[in-house]
Amino acid sequence: MISYKGIEWYYYQGALLPKVAPHYEINLTKKEQKELLKISKALFLRYTNEWDRNDGEFWYIIKDKQEGLENYKSKIRNQIKKGLKNCIVKKVTKDIVANDGYKTYLSAFNNYQTNSSSISKEIFSKSILSSDDDFWAVYSKDNIFIGYGQNFLLDNCCNYSSMKFHTKYLNQYSSYALIYTMNEFYLNKNSGLYVSDGARSIAHQTNIQDFLIKKFDFRKSYCRLNIIYRWDINLLVKILFPLKKLLEKQESKILKKISVLLKQEEIRRSFE
Repeated sequence: MISYKGIEWYYYQGALLPKVAPHYEINLTKKEQKELLKISKALFLRYTNEWDRNDGEFWYIIKDKQEGLENYKSKIRNQIKKGLKNCIVKKVTKDIVANDGYKTYLSAFNNYQTNSSSISKEIFSKSILSSDDDFWAVYSKDNIFIGYGQNFLLDNCCNYSSMKFHTKYLNQYSSYALIYTMNEFYLNKNSGLYVSDGARSIAHQTNIQDFLIKKFDFRKSYCRLNIIYRWDINLLVKILFPLKKLLEKQESKILKKISVLLKQEEIRRSFE
């Protein structure tokens, strides 16, 4: 973590990102950008501004209006009601998720289409216990742990950083119960500015954001993506960018990472 111009910045996979809510307006001069890169020794800086602009190639998925069953069409309203009837949703301590959540994590992970490997129960528990996030648990009516959510709060906003559901119990509408209950808590009871499922996914396709837009009235809040590279990374990006389409088809892990970097660069260039 590094502090610069009153903002805390953190390292993520070689990049330096600000620890602020996405609506926080960051404007750095070219001189300040270079200075921060030099101080941090990061490969590149990444931040957003121009929050809630009319359109663009980068966005966050948010909901900024109060939750309520009356806001939904009858089909979705009935799906939410089924979830609330079939499931019990509770705000819980991290110890409960660390102890009881691994089977749910594994079930959800095995349902993904990914080349990655699942983590062990020990690593899962350590990760949960080391976190200061909010945790929620979903139980079936016979008290079986069937889902959980992990959220972090920043500047009166809540980010839904992780939601996992045991696939065996999806027909209980567990996802509907958890999302509706969390929306109600953070938007209504806590009077939050908005809840968010994070930014546009660059590395892989995600169905959850489409689900939230279609079912729960989330929307795209467009903003400008800013990336400032260290000189050598900047040179690498310039050389490889014309090969972007070719690299997208490669299976090598290193080339896939480079492909994600170039996709990110394509989005950045769209604002020029």
